[in-house]
Amino acid sequence: MSDYMIRATAAEGQIRAFAATTRDTVEFARNAHNTSPVATAALGRLLTGSAMMGAMMKGEKDLLTVKIEGDGPIGGLTVTADGKGNVKGYAFHPEVMLPPNDKGKLDVGGALGIGVMTVIRDIGMKEPYVGQTILVSGEIAEDLTYYFTTSEQTPSSVALGVLMNRENTVRQAGGFILQMMPGATEEVIAGLEAKLAQLTSVTALLDEGMAPEGILEYMLGDFGLEVLDQIPVQFRCNCSRERIKKALASVGRQELQQMIDEGETIEVNCHFCNSHYPVTVEELKELTAWGRGPAV
Repeated sequence: MSDYMIRATAAEGQIRAFAATTRDTVEFARNAHNTSPVATAALGRLLTGSAMMGAMMKGEKDLLTVKIEGDGPIGGLTVTADGKGNVKGYAFHPEVMLPPNDKGKLDVGGALGIGVMTVIRDIGMKEPYVGQTILVSGEIAEDLTYYFTTSEQTPSSVALGVLMNRENTVRQAGGFILQMMPGATEEVIAGLEAKLAQLTSVTALLDEGMAPEGILEYMLGDFGLEVLDQIPVQFRCNCSRERIKKALASVGRQELQQMIDEGETIEVNCHFCNSHYPVTVEELKELTAWGRGPAV
């Protein structure tokens, strides 16, 4: 995959910035889940935003989960990301079809409806940090902006975009997150607000073929942009046959025996990447024989 993001600062550290290009990642998700155009846009935006949020974490094993639940027909989205650019996720109802919104765009807000966004940061403490905010638009970028400002008290601007080809494959995907750091001057704040007001949409920049460096140069070039590093981004799921067997073993001997008694191969599907794992009756018997299924 050629996807990546960059991490940068500007205005002598008063602005923290991230920008990403994620076309291959979003196309992988679209193909894996057979998502409709509006579901592709919704999931693609959250995958992109979460990848950049994951890069904000410092620990080697830190894990971010962003879950959106709404009363719209898509039901919700779940995405997880680490600090290395690995991201995975799924839509609750990937088949949802909706007409364009009043701006002629894919109606992500209509697909999600009214609901909440939950952000869980597992950073190795006894309990993970959990923040929750309402959906202000369901368009995801605005919702993440609201989350950062209200839950983390970090004034931010988030822009996310997914463009589709006529045959419903992903044409472009990416976005940016700009954040004001504590102590930012009024001059810098006003200057950034003025620049943001000139931006028509991040999809327009993506459609021009702008790389993450170009996007941040466009947004922050007047503020002394300094690129810190580049991180590959990819859709990566850690599911495996062994993990599936461990999950089955954890359900208990009684449930395992019921599956065995039915005498048929069962199929376990991974929510995140939609991989299918057939498990035979003989394999189920091995789980009980190994004593891995706890007594009930």
